[in-house]
Amino acid sequence: MASDTVFSAINELAAHRAVSGMRPTGALHLGHYFGVLKNWVAMQEEMETFFFVADWHALTSEYENARGIGEFVPELVKDWLVAGLDPERSVIFQQSKVKEHAELHLILSMVTPVSWLERCPTYKEQLQQLQGKDLGTYGFLGYPVLMSSDIIIYRPRWVPVGQDQVPHLEMSREIARRFNHLYGDFFPEPEARLTPQAKCPGLDGRKMSKSYHNTIQLREGMDSIEPKIRGMLTDTARLRRSDPGNPDVCNLFPYHELLTDKATQEDIRSGCATAALGCVDCKKILLKGLADFLAPLHERRAALDQKPERVFEVLQAGTEKARKEARKTMDGVRELIGF
Repeated sequence: MASDTVFSAINELAAHRAVSGMRPTGALHLGHYFGVLKNWVAMQEEMETFFFVADWHALTSEYENARGIGEFVPELVKDWLVAGLDPERSVIFQQSKVKEHAELHLILSMVTPVSWLERCPTYKEQLQQLQGKDLGTYGFLGYPVLMSSDIIIYRPRWVPVGQDQVPHLEMSREIARRFNHLYGDFFPEPEARLTPQAKCPGLDGRKMSKSYHNTIQLREGMDSIEPKIRGMLTDTARLRRSDPGNPDVCNLFPYHELLTDKATQEDIRSGCATAALGCVDCKKILLKGLADFLAPLHERRAALDQKPERVFEVLQAGTEKARKEARKTMDGVRELIGF
């Protein structure tokens, strides 16, 4: 059994640490920024943060395009850096380069009941949604075990997630609890750090997703964005310019809530409701806000593109830091199970 002193020290570390990751499966868009990255950037100012490129996770559903996953890793890290993640404040690393994740995943898979995995909410949902893929694999079924390994190997207290991901985190808590029950208290049970909700719908009103082709990418130029915004869905009940609109049901207004100052938002709301402001005018205001928001991100990306080695330096340094922490955990795990 782990000593009370060891467990106390682990909990002390956990109180000031957060862990999260992202799959490298496509270019990041505004939904990623306002739904995830903005919160990550804020958290790195408050506590010790570990953010990893989840390339092994991507393999669970994209294994037929393994080479594409590897090629996109540096592009994902570029998006993180231009969004404001600071490698001096956060440990930024690549999951597959820290082999201890795989070792802990193997050990946890030995103690995780299959019934837990089969009842996972997203397992059946994704089987239905991704019918064009062969997902009848152990890797896809065991995804939550790998996720648990990624999290608890760094002994964090916090995991930033959206409300829809809380059931996934509860699985990690159950797995940590089961390990502790079998071998002695060792892993703190991670807690959800709920991401503030930021509504950022797709251009067509559905969820913003690259699979729907309805996104605005963080790296995208205004020459490409402008026709997208001009053709964007707004209030479908507003058929003529003279008709009053309703910002609360308009697909465009949530973007103003994220990108436009409060005073202008009120002017837009009033003008829309009285038909003093047309949808074309509203879109022009949004285009200006988007240009102002994206300009510094594009400048930072251009600077990174001039120094491609910078991304690999960040990943190498972060991976070494992550590996050091992961090794500490695995030393304790091996001692507990008697290996």
